[in-house]
Amino acid sequence: MKKTLLLFVAMLGFGLLSFSQVNPHAIGLRFGGDGDINGAEISYQHGMGDANRLELDLGFGGNKTHSRMFLAGIYHWDWNITSGLNWYVGPGASVGFYTYDGSDGYINIALGGQIGLEYDFNTLGAPILLSLDARPMWDFIGDNAGLGWGADLGIRYTF
Repeated sequence: MKKTLLLFVAMLGFGLLSFSQVNPHAIGLRFGGDGDINGAEISYQHGMGDANRLELDLGFGGNKTHSRMFLAGIYHWDWNITSGLNWYVGPGASVGFYTYDGSDGYINIALGGQIGLEYDFNTLGAPILLSLDARPMWDFIGDNAGLGWGADLGIRYTF
């Protein structure tokens, strides 16, 4: 356990020393969900310096009995692993509108974060950013209060 913790701290320390170059703007889609409710998000990222950015996502999805639409905002710290490959983490929040079995629906507010890996194809001359991440969120109100998360695949055009 000590070796694992030491390795994690060393990787985090190395990552903190090697910030990546964040794109000024990126827009695209995120696909995924939590396995029960899947959908897509329209995603926009706004660079805030060389290593930070703000991500805003408008999502929608559902299944046979459930539908949702939400807005999420996440602040990212972005670090370079190797040329073009980066990892990122940061806090965020979301507000969503949900319906279940045709009911009147409810509003949900959540706090949490996001962690993921991305490959920036700008290093190869293509304005594409490909990402894979998880977004654990704690829902405070609504029918499904508690911890929820989902994994998503993102593809964005950078400019």
